[in-house]
Amino acid sequence: MPNTSNTALNNVRDNTHDNAVKHNLTANLDLSDLPGPATQRWDSKRKAQVVEAVRTGRLSLEQACEVYSMSVDELSSWQRLLDRHGAKGLMATRTKEYRMQQYNRR
Repeated sequence: MPNTSNTALNNVRDNTHDNAVKHNLTANLDLSDLPGPATQRWDSKRKAQVVEAVRTGRLSLEQACEVYSMSVDELSSWQRLLDRHGAKGLMATRTKEYRMQQYNRR
C-alpha cells in the first residue's frame, strides 16, 4: 500500500515558482500576512496564502502543518483545488461541486 502522506508531500514540494506566480492573491506575501495559528475560519484567500507560502519556500510544509494543525493531505488538497479551479475552488461551497465533477470523470 503506497504511503499517501509521502506522495502528497512530494506533490506539494514539486511545484515550481511559475505555479505560484499565476495566483495573484499572494503575489507579495510576507509571513506577517499569513493567517494566525488560531485561525478557525478558513476562507479561500487564507487557504491560498498558506499554499503559496509553502510553494515559494517562505514557509516549509512541515511548519504549515504544525502551525495550522493540518495534515499534509489537507494542504495537498488545497493545492490541487487551487491549481484546477483557482481561488474559487478553495471555497467550501464549491468543494462538493468540484468533487462531483471529479467523480463523474471516472
